[in-house]
Amino acid sequence: MQLKKISEANLPTPWGNFLIMGFKEKNSDKNHVALIFGDVSKNIPILSRIHSECLTGDAFFSLRCDCGFQLKKALELISLENRGILIYHRQEGRNIGLLNKIKAYSLQDNGLDTVEANQKLGFSADERDFSICIDIFNLLNIKKIKLLTNNPMKIKIFNDSGIDVIERVSIIVGKNSNNLNYLTTKEKKMGHYSK
Repeated sequence: MQLKKISEANLPTPWGNFLIMGFKEKNSDKNHVALIFGDVSKNIPILSRIHSECLTGDAFFSLRCDCGFQLKKALELISLENRGILIYHRQEGRNIGLLNKIKAYSLQDNGLDTVEANQKLGFSADERDFSICIDIFNLLNIKKIKLLTNNPMKIKIFNDSGIDVIERVSIIVGKNSNNLNYLTTKEKKMGHYSK
């Protein structure tokens, strides 16, 4: 277990009242949160979203990606389901960090796609480590999920870890002229679903 739970509190949102739980990695200062809606203690599949941090999309409403749109839609769908969990995975820019992400944006402004930009900076297309999310599910004793994702890699990672993904729930939102190349690259080079 790489992390420990630090605290929890009520979090009222436009989509209803969530419980926010804060977790700290044991060997670093990094922290992550889980937003929980309703009772997740029952051993029935729970609607779940792993949302990797995206300051530009989530906070500044960037149209370069679909992240902010996905965050809002996930919270809405979880509240409509009346139970669910959103793990806010603090690994900005597929875990290359905010400043490197801005460098990658600059490379994209000059013609590279999102994968090529990461590689030019010396990173792989996706540097994220989802073991933290697995630990959160295990700490909360969640073993079966309906995963809100377009990323087949996440489904494999969770199934391989003992978290049973019994259904993939599509979350296609926010497509626009500014992020069309970004979304196309994710589909063609990273195998993301388009439906």
